[in-house]
Amino acid sequence: MSFSYRWVIVGAGALMTCVAIGAMFSLAIFLEPMATTTHWSRAGISSAMTLNFLVMGVGGFAWGAATDRFGPRIVVLTGAGLLGLALVLASQTESLLAFQLTYGVLVGLAASAFFAPMIATTTAWFETNRSLAVSLVSAGMGVAPMTISPFARWLISAYDWRTAMFVIGIVAWALLVPAALLIRRSPAPANPADASPGLIAEGEGMSIKQAFRSPQLLVLGLTFFACCAAHAGPIFHMVSYAMVCGVAPMAAVSIYSVEGLAGLGGRVLFGVLGDRLGVKPVLVAGLMVQALAIATYLFVSQLSEFYALAVIFGGAYGGVMPLYAVLAREYFGPRIIGTVFGAVTMLSSIGMAFGPLAGGWIFDTFANYSWLFIGSAVVGLGAVAIALAFPPLPRARLQQA
Repeated sequence: MSFSYRWVIVGAGALMTCVAIGAMFSLAIFLEPMATTTHWSRAGISSAMTLNFLVMGVGGFAWGAATDRFGPRIVVLTGAGLLGLALVLASQTESLLAFQLTYGVLVGLAASAFFAPMIATTTAWFETNRSLAVSLVSAGMGVAPMTISPFARWLISAYDWRTAMFVIGIVAWALLVPAALLIRRSPAPANPADASPGLIAEGEGMSIKQAFRSPQLLVLGLTFFACCAAHAGPIFHMVSYAMVCGVAPMAAVSIYSVEGLAGLGGRVLFGVLGDRLGVKPVLVAGLMVQALAIATYLFVSQLSEFYALAVIFGGAYGGVMPLYAVLAREYFGPRIIGTVFGAVTMLSSIGMAFGPLAGGWIFDTFANYSWLFIGSAVVGLGAVAIALAFPPLPRARLQQA
């Protein structure tokens, strides 16, 4: 097999993360028309996204284990089939509970079958340019707001929310199934035993038990949790908030797209700064910018203001996300990185789960989103405070032959 096939894996992985995450997050686009048509509460509809994140946190572990045992192709192919089915079923539901179960549980379970398995598969294919390859796969998440979200809004405007969700389910099948068939195991998995002697980090010799008792993991997990809890609500309710401020529906969706584009740039910028200045100070600075940007949403109402702030907010939350994986790698080394990062990712999913539900409840109760942005900004400042407690990175020592 041609060595260049590894870039096919990257392209397919980026496509799958874009479609899967884009389909899940498109619920933000459906929120307003669904609430208007069905008279379901915003909190009730938003709770489906809360279920998405909770199920994703658990599903990531299950799909990761299945990838190790059965290979990535069967995992992503199953996820592709399940995602399309979940969207089609959700579009036909007549009760809020049925929608919450189909969209919240099944879509979350399906979406978790792509990101972690494809990141793991990609790392096995690359010995050089590994960081670039992983970044490109994860960049599919940033492309989603610029593709799936406007497509969903156009379908809703042209037809209705049920037809739009049904069509997205069919499109998910059409794109994901062929892409999943392209995925295969690396022909030459990396073998840590073959590595040459060199410098390794002190934390690399940790056992899983030691890692889970370490202050590094505690601070890393709590920071990731607070970071995601801070930005989840503003991201999910941004389109609805803009429409409340008088922005036209399609223009409101474009704000979401600008955030996604800014997030792509933020990943590159923060990665370069992390290499040059160190990961911890860049992460702390990014978290501070995120918290201030969230608070600033209290003072915007015009489309141009939303665009300007979307660039800052999107760049900040998109930029900090890959830094957690870098810190996990530097603290614990490659041997247990999957288990460690899986644990902190589960905490981040729990944090993400709070935002949509809290935002829906706040709007239903107060008829505005002010307390959402105030509360999210406070949580964002909490993430900054926790990140300042990161222990020093472990020193490198010489590995014996």
